[in-house]
Amino acid sequence: MKEQKGLFKYIDRTLVLLYLALVFIGWINIYAAVYNDEHASILDMSQSYGKQMLWIITSLVLALMVILTDAKFFNTFAYAIYGGTILLLVVVLFAGTEIAGSKSWFQIGSFRLQPAEFAKFATNLALAHYLSALDFDSRKRKSQIIPLFILAIPSLLILMQNDTGSAIVYASFALVLYRQGMPGSILLLGVAVVILTIMALLFNQYIVIAVIGVLLAGFIFFIRRTLRNLLTVVSIFIVASLFVLSVGYAFEHVLEDHQKTRINVLLGKQIDLKGAGYNVNQSKIAIGSGGFFGKGFLKGTQTKFNFVPEQSTDFIFCTVGEEWGFVGSLVIILLFLWMIIRIMMMAERQRSDFSRIYGYGVASILFFHFFVNVGMTIGLMPVIGIPLPFFSYGGSSLWAFTILLFIFIKQDSYRLQLV
Repeated sequence: MKEQKGLFKYIDRTLVLLYLALVFIGWINIYAAVYNDEHASILDMSQSYGKQMLWIITSLVLALMVILTDAKFFNTFAYAIYGGTILLLVVVLFAGTEIAGSKSWFQIGSFRLQPAEFAKFATNLALAHYLSALDFDSRKRKSQIIPLFILAIPSLLILMQNDTGSAIVYASFALVLYRQGMPGSILLLGVAVVILTIMALLFNQYIVIAVIGVLLAGFIFFIRRTLRNLLTVVSIFIVASLFVLSVGYAFEHVLEDHQKTRINVLLGKQIDLKGAGYNVNQSKIAIGSGGFFGKGFLKGTQTKFNFVPEQSTDFIFCTVGEEWGFVGSLVIILLFLWMIIRIMMMAERQRSDFSRIYGYGVASILFFHFFVNVGMTIGLMPVIGIPLPFFSYGGSSLWAFTILLFIFIKQDSYRLQLV
């Protein structure tokens, strides 16, 4: 009774209002992105904006269902929810429908469902459950390895579906692991991998290996030259060299031609404004043409004449830039940052370890999607095809992000009832 009495009293209204604002503004921009003069009503169910209204309504129902659910349910059944989504990820590999090169959808008539979107909050639940366990100790090797397996299983299954963008999202959980006391060396290793990958793609592999050798040789002069330290340095050199060679091999023999072109365009090694670089180039033109205040609602020429592909999904932000300009873009960015920062502040005030860890997972996932999606539209990040949370068209992503967020809102509302 006590929980039911405080069901809505302790809900964080600011976070809910931020969610509603982003969903509503996103809907308006979907309408602008794919506006059809012959179907001018935003409620027209034959158009994407009409269908998005349906997704919004059902998302609000899902949000209410989460709020009505006992807060302990999500911790108790975290592994069961995780296992269920893993099963769906396996099944979709065999029974799924291939769309845009990715076999990651269940399709029943005109209805589509993408399990990869739901796997994000399920993985967050499982990770929070494990990291909040009484016997968890970040100094133990077992406690360091198991979280990586929890993240690797869905990531690899999604990668097998040829949905690289969704698979990379799991790297965002590094913030959660670091917050929970994982050694900084793991984070440093991740940064080193990124740097070596970029260097291996930009320069001759053997030159990169030579540079690594020179740097490590210089490092020897600043450490105690014991046999153990020397063997460590040699081991680092061997592993780093093999990694650089493997990146080069994977680039030449594993990646498809269109994937190679995308990477080369991103790194500035190739200009392809009519091919792989077309989307980004048109998006930059659209955003730049918006100027300071934008061209006005439904007056975006780049948008209206379909110069930007995927303009209601992956490239929805370019519609904001063109029609609402720098000011409108800044407002959207600030709303997202406000939401993410508030989630992190709320996570820190949790009395439950599970709630705090889950909250950091929510912030990490949302920030990754926001940062990469906006970065794609302005040419600062690779085009990996991930939606802008609460903004992009699509039922699976909106449902999944809504559940992800409102589980945390529910956990936060429950904190005052803990003793």
